[in-house]
Amino acid sequence: MKRKSVLAGLSAILLASAAFQASASAAGQEKAATVADQVHFSLNGSSVSPAVPPVNVDGSLYLPVRAFGQVLKKYVDWDAATQSVLLTDKPELIGKYELKAPDLAPGIKMSVGSSLTHLPGDPDNVFYSTADRGPNGEVVVDGETRRTFPLVSYTPSIYKIQVDKGEIKILETIPLKVKGVDPVSKTANITGLPNVASRDEKPYDKEAKTLLSYDPYGLDIEGIAYNAKDDTFWISEEYGPSIVQVKRDGTILQRIVPQGMKALLDSPEVPLVETIPAAYLTRRQNRGMEAVGITSDGKWMFAAMQSPLRNPDKKTDNSRALRILKFDLSTLKPVAEYAYITEDASQFKDLVQADIVISDLVAVNENTLLIDERDKNAGDKAQLKRIYLTDLSRATNILGKYDDAKATGKTLEQFSVAELTQQGIRSPQKRTVLDAVEFGFPFEKIEGISLVNGNILSFVNDNDFGVAGDTGAGNGTLLWQFKLPYTIK
Repeated sequence: MKRKSVLAGLSAILLASAAFQASASAAGQEKAATVADQVHFSLNGSSVSPAVPPVNVDGSLYLPVRAFGQVLKKYVDWDAATQSVLLTDKPELIGKYELKAPDLAPGIKMSVGSSLTHLPGDPDNVFYSTADRGPNGEVVVDGETRRTFPLVSYTPSIYKIQVDKGEIKILETIPLKVKGVDPVSKTANITGLPNVASRDEKPYDKEAKTLLSYDPYGLDIEGIAYNAKDDTFWISEEYGPSIVQVKRDGTILQRIVPQGMKALLDSPEVPLVETIPAAYLTRRQNRGMEAVGITSDGKWMFAAMQSPLRNPDKKTDNSRALRILKFDLSTLKPVAEYAYITEDASQFKDLVQADIVISDLVAVNENTLLIDERDKNAGDKAQLKRIYLTDLSRATNILGKYDDAKATGKTLEQFSVAELTQQGIRSPQKRTVLDAVEFGFPFEKIEGISLVNGNILSFVNDNDFGVAGDTGAGNGTLLWQFKLPYTIK
């Protein structure tokens, strides 16, 4: 990314401050510091106010770097591993688009937005997206919380969409299907129902009274990526967790699953490729493989978990370490795994660590990802809706090293951030490129992100069909676009 000349000036100020502090310490002298709260600041002729006032030390003004970045309208991040201050110019909001599709059924909204990707060669305003497994909710019956599927006929699908004149238009619907017959739908089309009784939720009808059938081909789809090398989509999903390869017509070709899943799942119509580490079988329900991205050369695929694995148990739900896998697409085998560290919930108000998640990613290149990290709040309660430029180049490859507590004392999820550092595990570096809270985005689930031409960043929310969560019945689907004042390559 390009750095503007003002950053050089800021660096000089920081260096001068450091030099002053060092020389003062060396001389064993204490300099008199006075809060200079009457100093006025302006940026391009407009008055601005720093978050904290500057300090006057013997006639020189000093301002904390985060406050200085705020005055200059820049994001400021701190990377402890490299002792680096990272400053990034803020983007410009250039477009707002809303889905105005008819409801699927009474009380059930049309839904896209679990993912977003742009195909090379398509117009800049055309994307592909998914919803998830279909409308579903939770109903308490006799003290038992039951997962309901009020529209069992819904087929998880890929949607080709266009944004134009303030509207999200659905150009094409591509239902996911097997080559033969799905045992539940009795057609080629799959369902969004869970796979196996031994590890998935029990699916009920909309009244929460009748138990529905499990579907070995059912998918709770989330992320989507495109491989131009063979003209196929790859879709991440939560049940496995797994990643499925799909033809442009929606036919499922194969499914990458955790080791040991073949023994649990009878899937003759879809070959299972057991290359995901077995530890991923401990995924928390509804917090599976949330994001997937493929590099433009078709060599590498990245997939991220929404939340920590329950490895070895649910006590790790508040871990800050989320796993990202890197696959060699020529072999479908992972070649690296990284410990992505989410933001510390304690720096926010009334935010639980387990409610900070990864929702999508874009694979910019072999070592660079855009990561969508968010909380589970909406509207005025939202505090964390950020897209980070994430550098993997110096991150530690932990593939196969911290999956079993018996072998290493603790699993990855059991380590605190300080303990990870003590183990020599370096997490990917994060730089803020967009903070949606600052722009007042109203909805909770920003779940699809896309980068076009290196400088047009789009995101879209998932409205959960308007039937679940605090995103509720009044929730719509919005796609917002931003222009970055630099190019990401």
